[in-house]
Amino acid sequence: MLAIFVDADACPVKDEVYRVATRYGLPVAVVANAPIHVPAGFGAQLVVVGGEPDAADDWIAAHVEAGDIVVTADIPLAARCLAAGARVLGPDGRPFTEDSIGDALAARQLHAELREQGLLRSGGRPLAEKDRQRFLASLDRLVREARRGEASGG
Repeated sequence: MLAIFVDADACPVKDEVYRVATRYGLPVAVVANAPIHVPAGFGAQLVVVGGEPDAADDWIAAHVEAGDIVVTADIPLAARCLAAGARVLGPDGRPFTEDSIGDALAARQLHAELREQGLLRSGGRPLAEKDRQRFLASLDRLVREARRGEASGG
């Protein structure tokens, strides 16, 4: 059965995930390093993993199946989930795909090197309302595509 996994510690669109998952009756695994509030009645289950680096990423990668949907801004996790056959969506509503993940990994490496050299500051821009709307539309589309894939046996 199709499920949604949320890399939750820094995820700004958890409420949007709950709305879409409720509309389609999908289970949601909200994976975090520490307890966070997950509202009752939305089919969401909190999974608290250890505080070790990448513990949430490792749990998601170990449990995601082909066709599932993962919400994360973590590019290496996105690559792992794509390799498992999952669909991956960033919090800004932009999907990670087989075609885009290589460029995303390269850009991440370049930015890390520039930060180490002091040529780039950390942190991106805050999530805008248009990003939230794009996220909602993209998540809804991915769920519909995944459900069509389940119905056709693919």
